[in-house]
Amino acid sequence: MSTLSIINVKKRYGPVEVLKGIDIDVKDGEFLILVGPSGCGKSTLLNMIAGLDTITSGEIAIGGRVVNDLSPKDRDIAMVFQSYALYPNMTVRNNISFGLKIRKIPKGKQEETVNRVAKLLQIEALLDRMPSQLSGGQRQRVAMGRALARDPALFLFDEPLSNLDAKLRVEMRAEIKLLHDRLGATIVYVTHDQIEAMTLGDRIAVMKGGEVHQLATPQEVYDDPADLFVAGFIGSPPMNLVRAPVAHKNGKVGVNLHDGGETFFLAAPDAVQNGLSAWNGSEVVVGIRPEQITDDLARGHERSDRIKRRAKVDVVHPTGPDTLVLIQLNDTPVTCRVHPETRVQSGDNADLMFDLSKLVFFDPDKETRIR
Repeated sequence: MSTLSIINVKKRYGPVEVLKGIDIDVKDGEFLILVGPSGCGKSTLLNMIAGLDTITSGEIAIGGRVVNDLSPKDRDIAMVFQSYALYPNMTVRNNISFGLKIRKIPKGKQEETVNRVAKLLQIEALLDRMPSQLSGGQRQRVAMGRALARDPALFLFDEPLSNLDAKLRVEMRAEIKLLHDRLGATIVYVTHDQIEAMTLGDRIAVMKGGEVHQLATPQEVYDDPADLFVAGFIGSPPMNLVRAPVAHKNGKVGVNLHDGGETFFLAAPDAVQNGLSAWNGSEVVVGIRPEQITDDLARGHERSDRIKRRAKVDVVHPTGPDTLVLIQLNDTPVTCRVHPETRVQSGDNADLMFDLSKLVFFDPDKETRIR
């Protein structure tokens, strides 16, 4: 496998700058996710890595070799598309071996490679079928098989699971993760689905407006979002973001919140006390994950960094493994995650526990973190 270096890569279409200077280094064997909303530039970047689109400025190197001016066939990459892109008049066997035939690989080696790939993807029984006889998940396995037969330096996946139903997407995510673990392949994977990003990647590049807003491990992105966009994009349900005035109480700095009744105080974690103190009396945005507002059944005994509050429930959403409860804080809808055995209905007053240990704070104008 190989490394990938993306150095100050920019892309313009006429006066429109689509990519605004992307810098990413992908290590040998790493699984990198490019995630973001539609139009953020992630597929454009993938196409430029593949050689399907030109670079306006900057440099892309695969395995230490600059590939800016190389055609796709000379870059030693394999790409798996959203649409599968199988040849409808060829069997599964011939679809997988087609690239090998083009490169004039000996027939015996072709058969050996097809059998190895089919066994790896568990599609041996499908080799003599036509694409029209396959399910969506089977077609996607064949598309991956065709890429694996190449044994490239770099695998590129462009939203490969978006055409599958929810159950099959979960199954295929597991298949792709297992495949990466077995092969140790270097993979760049584009998706708009942040659940895919969190479950698959070694690192995630969160993109918006042609820029990388954060590049980190999934857990770092989740626990320590760089700005308001990342905080609101990563997580399902996303992080609650509430504007609140900064205040001091009992020697601590934090924010004042109200639920339509009494105002209460949430102290900031020790690590952000100094940074937040300069905002005394001004509004900031406080970020709190749904699982940080929960109930006794879900999280057990009280700790010093938790406070208990009673809040009026607006909406209840049972999901099976837990229940999502909506309340109002500072006139903003806030999602809480409680135990599925908690019996609560709209209009009830519920006792909720606020975990203060992972509160994050943002500048409401610059949208950057307060640290």
